[in-house]
Amino acid sequence: MRRGAALTVWKGWGGKLCRMTSTPQKAVLAAVDELHGVLSLAEVLLITGRTLDLGGLDKEVAAICDAVAALPPEEGRAARPALTDLLRQVEGLHGQLRAR
Repeated sequence: MRRGAALTVWKGWGGKLCRMTSTPQKAVLAAVDELHGVLSLAEVLLITGRTLDLGGLDKEVAAICDAVAALPPEEGRAARPALTDLLRQVEGLHGQLRAR
C-alpha cells in the first residue's frame, strides 16, 4: 500500500458487514485503542487472580509498529502520544506480572 492511501476495512456491525474507509493513520490509532482494551482486560484478569495468556501480544505490537513506520513522518509523529500511552500500559502490566 502506498503511503497516505485510504484503507478500506470490513467491520461487523450488528451481525452485518459494513464498509468503513479510513486513513492508515486512523487505522493505526484504532489498532492502538483496541490493544488498550485487550490490555485493560488483562489487567482486570490479573487483579482477580486469573492466569494470563499474552501469546501473540508481541506480534500485535510489531504490526502496529510496522504500520506506524509506513506512515508519512508527520502522521507517525502525531501517533506518538497514543503509542507512549500504550507503552506505559504494557510496562504497568509487566510490572504487575513480575510482582506476582
